[in-house]
Amino acid sequence: MDLENLRAVRLVAEQGSFAAAARLLEVDPSTVSRAVTALEAELGLRLFQRSTRRLSVTEAGAAWLRRAGPALDELSAAREEAARGVAQPQGTLRLTASVAFGHEVIVPLLARFRQALPGIALELLLSDANLDLIGEALDLAIRLAPAPQGNLISTRLMRTRYRVVAAPAYLAREGALTSAAELSQRDCLLTTLPDYRTRWLVRRAEGADEVPVRGTLRISNALALRRAARDGLGPALLADWLIGRDLSEGRLVDLLPEDEVTATTFDTGAWALYPSRAFLPVKVRATLDFLRSALSRG
Repeated sequence: MDLENLRAVRLVAEQGSFAAAARLLEVDPSTVSRAVTALEAELGLRLFQRSTRRLSVTEAGAAWLRRAGPALDELSAAREEAARGVAQPQGTLRLTASVAFGHEVIVPLLARFRQALPGIALELLLSDANLDLIGEALDLAIRLAPAPQGNLISTRLMRTRYRVVAAPAYLAREGALTSAAELSQRDCLLTTLPDYRTRWLVRRAEGADEVPVRGTLRISNALALRRAARDGLGPALLADWLIGRDLSEGRLVDLLPEDEVTATTFDTGAWALYPSRAFLPVKVRATLDFLRSALSRG
C-alpha cells in the first residue's frame, strides 16, 4: 500500500476537496484524484462520494480512516525521524503570528532559531488578521486563544495569563483599586475585539465574577494598547508575555495581583496550527519542536 496515496486520501478527507489537498502536496488535483482512485481499487471500497458541488466521506471511508489514521501517523513519524537522522531540516518555512506576539516573542528568538536550524529560510508574516493557511500557502500559524476549533491541527506552545495593569502616573492621579468591582467606575483602555470590550472575568479563591467595563478609548493593536497604558491613560487588560518586562521595571503596575483576570476563558494559550498531521514536512516538525522548547512554561 503506497504511503503517498494514504497521505493524499487523508488530506482529501480533512480538507474536503482534491484541490485543497493538492495545494498542500504541491501537485496537480489530477494526481490526488488518481491516488484516491488507486487506493479505492486496492481496498475495494468507495471512500468518497463525489458530485459537481461537493465531496464527502462515505461511511466505509470514515471507518477506514479511523483505523488507518494512527498507523499513518506512525509511518509518517518514523520516516521523518529517519530523515532527521541523516539531514538537517531545510527549505522555506512560512509562519504567521499576530503583530504584537511576533514582535515581542518570536523576533527575539530568531537568532536562536537560525543557529538551531540553519537550513530553514523563515518567512515571518505578522498580521492581526487570521490568515488562511491553505490559501496563503502557510506552513504554521500561531494563534492566541482558548483551544482552537475547526479542521486545523493545533498544539499548545505556551500558556498565557492576562493582568489588569496601569502606569504609576495613572495611580498617582486616580488612585489604586480596592477591589475588582471598581473597574466598572474607571475609564478603561479597551481593545476593539467584542469579547474584550464590555466585561472582564475575575477569579479568586472564593469564586469568579463578571465585571462590566467601559472606556472612551478602544485600540485594535496590543502594542499600541500597551503604549497607552504606559502613558497613564487608564487600566488595560494585557497578556503576561507582553507586559512582563514593564512590570519588573516599574513602567506598569498589576492592579489585581491576587486575582486571575481574563476576557474569554481562564485557560488560554499560544497555539501552533498547521493543516494536517499526515503531511508534516521535517522543517515544520523541527520548527514546532524548537518553538515548544523555547516557549513552554508549565
